[in-house]
Amino acid sequence: MNAKKLTIEEIQEALRKQRYICDRSLATVVYLSITMGKPVLLEGEAGVGKTEIAKVLADVMETKLIRLQCYEGLDANTALYEWNYPKQMLRIKLEEVSRGDRETVETEIFTEEYLVKRPLLEAIQSDGSTPPVLLIDEIDRADMEFEAFLLEVLSDFQITIPEIGTIRAKLRPYVFLTSNRTREIHDALKRRCLYHWIDYPAFEKEYEIVMTKFPQVRDHLAKQICAFMQRVRQMNFYKRPGVAETLDWASALITLNRQELDEKALEETMGCIFKYREDLHHLREELSGKRLELDQMLKEIPELSA
Repeated sequence: MNAKKLTIEEIQEALRKQRYICDRSLATVVYLSITMGKPVLLEGEAGVGKTEIAKVLADVMETKLIRLQCYEGLDANTALYEWNYPKQMLRIKLEEVSRGDRETVETEIFTEEYLVKRPLLEAIQSDGSTPPVLLIDEIDRADMEFEAFLLEVLSDFQITIPEIGTIRAKLRPYVFLTSNRTREIHDALKRRCLYHWIDYPAFEKEYEIVMTKFPQVRDHLAKQICAFMQRVRQMNFYKRPGVAETLDWASALITLNRQELDEKALEETMGCIFKYREDLHHLREELSGKRLELDQMLKEIPELSA
């Protein structure tokens, strides 16, 4: 698929067909990224669909998804390339046995045959007909030194390997960076990117997401799930649940053949919503103290617009 010929509306519809519901503002950022060749920095709370957009877009464009998962201590070598030392040592040993030319061997073991490509080099060297989607996930978990290195790579989409030379990208990958804002991303990197904040969805959008992902779910149960999630996100929990938790919870209730939401069903499945003991305890306190009236809340489900 020639992504550069797609309109904003076509991108939005293509994502919908892959069961990813996005608003026009996000579809516009994706469109601009494709046409302008600029990376996208997606920020937002955990579980709101930042990572998923890159995965789905790769499916839409029928291209390869290359993912670099960031973490504290990630360095350039791990993200870019490494030499296959066991293979190099084996070649050296074989040449020693056969009394080969040592200088020739030392040159040959530093060629692409002995290179282990990591995500960034793999994305730069991709030679398919369609650029790959490069997902740099949770960039805020990486150190600032790696962020500075990444800035250089994203500027020119080329890297230099001393033993081989400079490698330039034939096709610039579509780049998506995600951040949960555990720390601020440097302004220099932000300036290289188009920026979009993905917020928790409103009731109607979350309902549409649930119905799209689980068409077998009862309409009434889907509304109850979304109404509850909208309510708890307004409360004082350590970790508010995202859309990922909504979908996990919906899947669990469907698996248990629940037709509607009640306190028993909530008690049995609240581990799908909250992943911290303190939050589970707080929810039980709110329910027992009647500060969270489940029955009353479910009676006040918002009306969907026509």
